[in-house]
Amino acid sequence: MTEPENPRPLRLLIADDSNTDRLILQAMLRRQGHEVQAAEDGQAALKLYDCWQPDMVLLDVMMPRLDGVEAARQIKALAGETLVPVIFLTSLTDAGSLAQCLDAGGDDFLPKPYNPVIIEAKLRAFDRMRRMHETLSQQRDLIKARNEQLLEEQIIARRVFDNIAHTGCLNAPNIRYHASPMSVFNGDILFACPRPAGGVHLLVGDFTGHGLPAAIGALPVAEIFYGMTSKGFSGPDVLRELNQKLVRILPTGMFCCAAFADVDFRQGMLRFWNGGLPDGYLMYKSGDHQALASRHLPLGILAPERFVAAMEEYRVEPGDQLLLMTDGVLEAADEQGQHFGERRLAETLGARPTGASPVDHLVQAVQGFTGSARESDDLTLLGLRVTGQDPVALQSVSAARSAVTGPAFWRCSYQVEGQTLGQFNPLPLLLHVCMAVAGLRQHSGEIYTLLAELYNNALEHGVLELPSGWKNGPEGFSRYYAERERRLARVDGHYIRFELEHRMEGNGGQLVIRCQDSGRGFDPDAPEGEGGTSVYAGRGLSLIRQLSSGLSYNKQGNQAEVVYDWELSENGG
Repeated sequence: MTEPENPRPLRLLIADDSNTDRLILQAMLRRQGHEVQAAEDGQAALKLYDCWQPDMVLLDVMMPRLDGVEAARQIKALAGETLVPVIFLTSLTDAGSLAQCLDAGGDDFLPKPYNPVIIEAKLRAFDRMRRMHETLSQQRDLIKARNEQLLEEQIIARRVFDNIAHTGCLNAPNIRYHASPMSVFNGDILFACPRPAGGVHLLVGDFTGHGLPAAIGALPVAEIFYGMTSKGFSGPDVLRELNQKLVRILPTGMFCCAAFADVDFRQGMLRFWNGGLPDGYLMYKSGDHQALASRHLPLGILAPERFVAAMEEYRVEPGDQLLLMTDGVLEAADEQGQHFGERRLAETLGARPTGASPVDHLVQAVQGFTGSARESDDLTLLGLRVTGQDPVALQSVSAARSAVTGPAFWRCSYQVEGQTLGQFNPLPLLLHVCMAVAGLRQHSGEIYTLLAELYNNALEHGVLELPSGWKNGPEGFSRYYAERERRLARVDGHYIRFELEHRMEGNGGQLVIRCQDSGRGFDPDAPEGEGGTSVYAGRGLSLIRQLSSGLSYNKQGNQAEVVYDWELSENGG
């Protein structure tokens, strides 16, 4: 449908010091159906414009008090972003004078004497221009308001996401990270969560694409990562669940490049998995470094039955540092479009001062290289320093909060047997049973440690009959775990049984844990075994005694009983 030429009468302001010319033009414009107000000079025109807000202004060039040129300049300033055409009424023919009128903000001229046909045609043309400008301005304002709304929604969504995704230990004293997203919501993920028995899980990822669409998968990844880690699942278990979830929810062609690290400070062990991200780096305190290459496809590509979650193992010592990054580092470009690249990365890491944070050193180098060039990708780095004491063990790892208080008095029995001993980790399930009691959730770390020590001692020393003394040196450590895998293949007929019993007592309660294995049993007070070390030596027994109210064994030595007394802290469970 064609828009009418004049949807409403135009409001026209005339300023002319000639009474005759002013009255003639005023009558002519009113006959054409327009609303007209007239002023005798520029000063009066400004006052009329301010109170009447006309659609167009027709100004004589030569007027007393304030001429048309200066009046046009001030009217344009008052109009701001609103298009108010200014047409000069003049008998001037000098090119310089006419150019001065246009420079002052004039849009056209009407020569004297006036021609009604020309006037009407010019008014229609400028009205079309004016209405088009109004439409564009309205659309611009709508787009701006919509963009502001979308940005506000993204900021709110980001706050919700951060409350879910950053519930871990990124603020630990031995962790450094840098994240410079290209948008409020982006495809890079950066998670760190303490394990219940000590140590930490780290995850750095990069979804395909940028912005909100690329961040869609971040929420389920955060839920799985933090939920499973806090419940005691191993790194491979978490990776398998992440991959299966992303395969199910992501559209074809979308996936997540990721690096996953499991750091055990007490054992001095790093377990690592890389699927599609740039090399990670294990930077030894000696100054050497080792690349941790990608050996797997990204998460969300392979079907669960084809996905490989095996993690590589590395020995680490206090002072060693781990560095993970997304491809934004390698793809950072300078003003000439050259990428930072692998060569500069190697040179930068090689020039790192001894003991300096690789994250801070690398970020400074990348920013110095790119200068004022616009970022072309999200830039995310994560660094972790290995310490002698576990710096994140003191941070609370609680199960998910629930309004359900859970049972107060209960007893259960759970048995793992045969080949399941080598294929299944029952600890997350046992911890989940205990966490049904709301008050126990704030003690999840200690309870998991007790369950883990009892289970590992029953499996490795009771069923498999492995001596702890083998783990004292690097060669013995490798021998220990190689023999462990060999013996796990021959566990038919063996079992490990847990019996859990809980009762409420005052402002807390008591949890009794009994762990029995099918091994031949042992004497926990036996002084020495192979190599002059107690067969059941190490931190296990002393740690259990430290965390619990009591530890005892049956006569045969194949059943341990631990009593754990707990109380609610002031901030609740």
